Amino acid sequence: MNLFQNAKFFTTVNHLKDLPDTGAEIAFVGRSNAGKSSAINTLCNHVRLAYVSKTPGRTQHINFFELADGHFMADLPGYGYAQVPEAVRRHWVALLGDYLRTRRQLVGLVLIMDCRHPLKELDMQMLDFFAETGRPVHILLSKADKLSKNDQIKTLSSVKKALKPFSERQEVTVQLFSSLKKQGMAETEAVVAGWFARLGEGQAQEPQELEKTD
Repeated sequence: MNLFQNAKFFTTVNHLKDLPDTGAEIAFVGRSNAGKSSAINTLCNHVRLAYVSKTPGRTQHINFFELADGHFMADLPGYGYAQVPEAVRRHWVALLGDYLRTRRQLVGLVLIMDCRHPLKELDMQMLDFFAETGRPVHILLSKADKLSKNDQIKTLSSVKKALKPFSERQEVTVQLFSSLKKQGMAETEAVVAGWFARLGEGQAQEPQELEKTD
């Protein structure tokens, strides 16, 4: 059964106090305009399950979707460039950080990067930050159709090499993905299904509490 196929919108929240009491969940995150919403829509075979826009920063809340077998998916606000007031941007940053550091139900993070511009400074900061939770990360190098097959291979290889220091301290995997060509869907689902399967094997860990900074 396709884990994402029958995904349904569940709820949206703008404050931690409103987070739903769900079962186990994964979260999607990425730089603004990296192709996160398109990736979610492609995996779920739904044209507008997640809102797609050419304007970065349109995901302003945490949107929850119900998946198969009682699992859930969270679509997190994009980080990086967004033409919004500074006060709103600070709220997004706090909401995103607090969710990632404290969400008990979170079993893994799917991190979206544009394959033409991978591992930007904010992506590296996200990997550093999330490593402290002890949770796995799977990276989707999106928009792979924008590169030739040869360049896809070179990019994947270079990113894997760059990720080696991160792999020594956290579980981090990476693949190519294209929403347009529906490339990499089965691989993504296999990774996520593996995370959920660990729950039944008693291998899930409680997230570590991180020290908050002002």
